[in-house]
This record gives sequence, structure tokens and C-alpha cells, in this order.
Amino acid sequence: MLMNMKELLSIAKKEGFAVPAFNTSSNMILRGVMEGAKEKQAPVIIAIHPDELSFVEDSFIASVKEEAAKTDVPVVIHLDHGGTFEQIIRAIKCGFTSVMIDASTLSFEENIAITKKVVEVAHPVNVSVEAELGTIGTTGNGEEEGTNEIIYTNPNDAKEFVERTGVDTLAVAIGTCHGIYPKDMKPELKLDLLKTIKGIVDVPLVLHGGSANPDKEIAESVKLGICKINISSDIKNAFYEKCREILKEDLGAREPNAIYPPCIDAMKEVVYDKIKLFNAEDKVKCYYK
Repeated sequence: MLMNMKELLSIAKKEGFAVPAFNTSSNMILRGVMEGAKEKQAPVIIAIHPDELSFVEDSFIASVKEEAAKTDVPVVIHLDHGGTFEQIIRAIKCGFTSVMIDASTLSFEENIAITKKVVEVAHPVNVSVEAELGTIGTTGNGEEEGTNEIIYTNPNDAKEFVERTGVDTLAVAIGTCHGIYPKDMKPELKLDLLKTIKGIVDVPLVLHGGSANPDKEIAESVKLGICKINISSDIKNAFYEKCREILKEDLGAREPNAIYPPCIDAMKEVVYDKIKLFNAEDKVKCYYK
């Protein structure tokens, strides 16, 4: 069942869970994410970054739409970290039901201006809009960009931003980073800041850089109002680690059915864990009340 982000997260916000947004950059990863969501009866967001879209191309979206159409699991197709208005238009034209405009490194007023422009073109065609206020850090080992210094979201700015743009969801900066954390880097979320933002902002809140954070902090962030959590590095790491293992054991392996099914299974274990951690397991029923 295909829907937009506003529809999807309104239920998550009401019922107190977060929907996982898995970055999907191949048919194998799409298969693992969809199988995991169906098996755990969890709503799911298929997130595709512009760099990923440049690889899978626009035709891939038809495959995602077909997967969504043949299941009762709520599915959103989401452009992750769209950086330009042109990328947003491309995503809308090829079938995304949700787009993110990330102008977080621009000034507050510039961020408002481009976000409002995106809202004005997306809402008339039933596409939801996510924006980001503050900046997500970087571990230096992920494909998605981040900043060397985290700029935490100002709660009062968040309230004004939502009111002036009409955005549907807001990604907040409370201490996460993109990528897998090195051993000498300790992630730490400012949960008090999240609580303050939740108290004055009415739209569903989003957490980026959700890979490798301590489970306890992530679970607490969901309790405090996070409705969507992005996961990229964790599922890809599980998939390709298994792939390397198989190819090392059998240097002559070449058939997809001999290589990829165990990789998909390894990735699905991470999908299961994230769904459970986000309290999203068995929540499909909430969309049919």
C-alpha cells in the first residue's frame, strides 16, 4: 500500500512508534527490506539518496511501486537529502511520494525560502515534504554528507520554521552522525533537547544518522517523539560483509542465486532488529483501524 509521509507518520505519531527509513540502492536490498517489513508487519520507508538514484535510475521507482502495490504493508518512497530544487522535481516526476529538501547548511532564511518553494510544488500533487534544521555530523566513512561540527536544532527556530514553511516532517539535529562510528568516537544524543523540541513543534520529528547509535538512546528517542529513523550504513554493512565472505570462500561463485540470498538474509537480521527497536513491529494493523 503506497502512501505519502504525512499519512504514514500521522499514525506513528499517534501510536508512539517510529517507522524505519532504509536507504535502498539495489533490487537485492529492496527485496530484503520489503521481506523484513512484511514478515514483521511493520510499515516501511524506502529511502533513496540522489547518489543512489543516479545508480539505480528513475526506472527503479517502478519496481518499488510494484512492491508496494502487492502488499498491505504501508510503504513510502522517499527522496533522502535532496540538495537542489531540480532533484526534488525529478523525484516527484518519477513517482516518489515524499521528498526531503536538505538546505540545512544554508542560512535560516534561505532554508525557509527553498523549503517553502518545495512545499508549494509538492503538496498539490500529494507529495509530502521533509526538511532539516541544524546539521547532522559525519563519521567520515559514509557516502552521505555531514558536517564536521554538529549544529544543534534550536527549538524556537524549529517552531518558526515549521509555521512559515508548512513542512510535513522535520529532521532535527540532536547529536547523530552519518556512517558507522569509529571505535574512538562516542555517539551521544541530547534527549533533553529533543524533549523540548517535541513540546513546541507539532509535526512528526525525524532522526538521521541512526546507524550504530546505542539502542537505549534510540529507543528513548522514540518514546520522546521521534517518528522516523534513517538507517543506511547498518544494512549495507551486513549485506556486503556477507557478500565478501561468500566470494572469498568460493572464488568461482558467479550466479546471483548462489551469492545474494545469504546476503539478503544477513541484512534482514538488521532490518528485524531496527523494526523491533523502533517499536514498529506488528503496527501495520494500526493503519486499518
